[in-house]
Amino acid sequence: MNSRRIFIKQAGIAAAGAAILPNFYCTPATSGKIVGLQLYTLREQLPKDVRGVIAKVAQAGYKEVETYGYTAETGFWGLTAKDFNKLLADNGLKAPSGHFGMEAFIRSGNLEELKPLIEGAATLNMEYFTCPWLDPTLRTSIDDFKRLAERLNQAAGLCKASGLQLAYHNHDFEFIKYGDAMGYDVLLANTDKDNVHFEMDLYWVVRSGNDPIALFEKHPGRFVMWHVKDMDKAKPTINTEVGSGSIDFKSIYKHAKQAGLKHLIIEQENFSMDPFTSIKKSFDYVDHNLI
Repeated sequence: MNSRRIFIKQAGIAAAGAAILPNFYCTPATSGKIVGLQLYTLREQLPKDVRGVIAKVAQAGYKEVETYGYTAETGFWGLTAKDFNKLLADNGLKAPSGHFGMEAFIRSGNLEELKPLIEGAATLNMEYFTCPWLDPTLRTSIDDFKRLAERLNQAAGLCKASGLQLAYHNHDFEFIKYGDAMGYDVLLANTDKDNVHFEMDLYWVVRSGNDPIALFEKHPGRFVMWHVKDMDKAKPTINTEVGSGSIDFKSIYKHAKQAGLKHLIIEQENFSMDPFTSIKKSFDYVDHNLI
């Protein structure tokens, strides 16, 4: 069998490629007791000492990480995809998902823009190739979200041919209403439910005034990943360690199976304590109280 790396170079959008490659992450988080960390949490530390930071993430108890910021030119914080994959393996870690910049493709519709990124994802044996963010110029109307849904369906075909699944990560802007329509509803209604999945950022859903459980009930099985970060009780615009804020994760987690959860990923965007102490505190809460 050709390696996944070679396969990507040879594959078009043919769905047949998906059947050739194994599913590396089929065990739900609910049964595997696995906690992941979005490495953006440690964005200030990683460029200074990528090897040391990854070792500390593993020492805190995490078994999975989610990457961000990869390019073919810079790799993962100066390491090639192959070398970074080895670093993860040496520390007992896997990367089921990565956040990859898709804005050039969303603007142009040119699938060639995605191929170097997909190659990096496949080198790490990822399951999900995740769209993390939309520039404000790409979300000015409900028609923009309809166009985005089309782009996600296109990208999902290329991902599938390379043994990956496409996912979309939300903020709060998807919940802005344009008349009676809301961008998040458009994405859920107009993407292929078998090939386009959603990484629900629970903090942003709650901050936008919406109910994660209601979304699980309306669209069961589509939210295969969660970003778990808590809302500071005194200042809701900032994060705090999971279990220390105002979000009722215990109630939400009761609906993990309904949501379709496979990977629970902790993220934090700001700190009031040492970052490594913080990620350990969040891990311990999730490990002892949720999963």
